[in-house]
Amino acid sequence: MPRPTPAQAAYGTLTVVFSTLAMLLLSQTTSGIGVAVIAVAALGLGLLVAMTVPRPRSQPEPGSAASSPAARVAPAARTATERVPVQRAAAPVLADSVREPAGP
Repeated sequence: MPRPTPAQAAYGTLTVVFSTLAMLLLSQTTSGIGVAVIAVAALGLGLLVAMTVPRPRSQPEPGSAASSPAARVAPAARTATERVPVQRAAAPVLADSVREPAGP
């Protein structure tokens, strides 16, 4: 498992502290079991927050193909001809869009 970044550790820690305080104040519990349940819930929530913080993207190696300027260029926009299915491109438009009555 990769090590968490400092941002992930900070978000997780702050989540644990603030969620523990909020749950203790809102529940007004005084029993040891209640405090333990709240602490475990806060730790779980902090772990969830820390693991869902987006990780920074790793930089490609300088010599790899992904680091070349051509690889960083956005892909070309699709043209209208790419979106037309091959079977329908050869058929006349009138026959597909208007139904004519059968012959006499």
